[in-house]
Amino acid sequence: MKKLGVVLQYEIMTYLKNKSYVISTVIIAVIAAAIMFVPRFFDISSITGVDKGTEENTENNADDKSDNTDEDKDIMLIYDESGALSDIRMLQAAFDDMKVEKEVSEAALKDKISREEAKKGFIVHSLTDYEYIVYNKSMTDSTNMQFEQVLTALNQMVYCSTNNLDYEEIMTAFNPQINSETVVLGKDMGANYMYCYILIIIIFMIIIFYGVMVATSVTQEKSNRTIEVLVTSADTKILFFGKVLAGTIAALCQAGVLMLAVVGAYKINQSVWGGILDMLLDIPADVIVTYALFGLGGVLFYTFIYGAFGALVSKTEDLNKSVGSIQMVIMVVYFVTLLQLGNIDGTAMKVLSYLPFSSYSAMFARVAMGNVAVWEIVVSFIILVGGIIAVGIAGSAIYRMGTLRYGNPIKITTAIKSLCKKKNK
Repeated sequence: MKKLGVVLQYEIMTYLKNKSYVISTVIIAVIAAAIMFVPRFFDISSITGVDKGTEENTENNADDKSDNTDEDKDIMLIYDESGALSDIRMLQAAFDDMKVEKEVSEAALKDKISREEAKKGFIVHSLTDYEYIVYNKSMTDSTNMQFEQVLTALNQMVYCSTNNLDYEEIMTAFNPQINSETVVLGKDMGANYMYCYILIIIIFMIIIFYGVMVATSVTQEKSNRTIEVLVTSADTKILFFGKVLAGTIAALCQAGVLMLAVVGAYKINQSVWGGILDMLLDIPADVIVTYALFGLGGVLFYTFIYGAFGALVSKTEDLNKSVGSIQMVIMVVYFVTLLQLGNIDGTAMKVLSYLPFSSYSAMFARVAMGNVAVWEIVVSFIILVGGIIAVGIAGSAIYRMGTLRYGNPIKITTAIKSLCKKKNK
């Protein structure tokens, strides 16, 4: 254990003395924190739901704010061919985020939209027939549906007026006020989905980035013959475990600094973000503990594998080819887990939550969004720890065998066969 501590300390200090590691940590943290200040300087109200102009002018009087807001609104044009929309106040109320104006002709309306003087427009042939004119239609554009609701209401008003019916009385009868309250006794999947999605992406990125970094470190030591000196002064198992554990600690430190920077900056700018990231600050304790344990286990599991794969090549340019298979496994697990978030208690997710190469994300997702017993979490974690120990031992053996072999990259199947032959002798 003493030798492991020495190796671990040396490897950690190597990371801390590495300028690229320190500088990249600072730069990424600063950029991430700066992003949290974006709503203070740019209007992203379509994302946050908070109007920048409103936030900045809270001390101004209501009339001034109304005038400024109206000037900044996008224009929506109406060409009323039938004369059915003589009063556009109802449309203005329905589209309060836009400035509704009438146009004199169809050609003029299309011309202004083509020149982007107006955002969108409607050519109304009658209360049951219209054309929606827009220059570029976004995937989430629901303006025409909103417009149809207005036309439907106008048709109902015309019908009631024609037949001497009280429109407000009929609307009250057909649309009664219903009070309801939702009580969630288990998990609220809708509320937990976003933070679950984000945290799975974070652990995926940590595994990919730092796994490759550990593999590169092993390959570089092998390519410059440093490994030949190291294996004569310490047991290869200690070297391997020390390198992997140091890489994991470095990953956690960098991720921790990044998260502190983001959370700190968000707390300062919480009001201008409209609270859309508040769910990341209100994650239940059991979910955080599960994420920490299984996330750490997943990082260790794959970092051991990356370290072993790094010992199979002699040149860093051959590394991508060597680790390609393990990266494919990680990618498959990542996408399958995300796709199964909508069926969190399904058979596929349950199976994935017990396999050591996928439980780091699948079991966390089940705890956050689904129904899972404590014994299931314990069994899954024991399997994950067993998997870590197994790949650690196997990885150190491959590391020992591969470090002093130079030349062409060694296939993982060849390395395993070689180890099996040695064991049988």
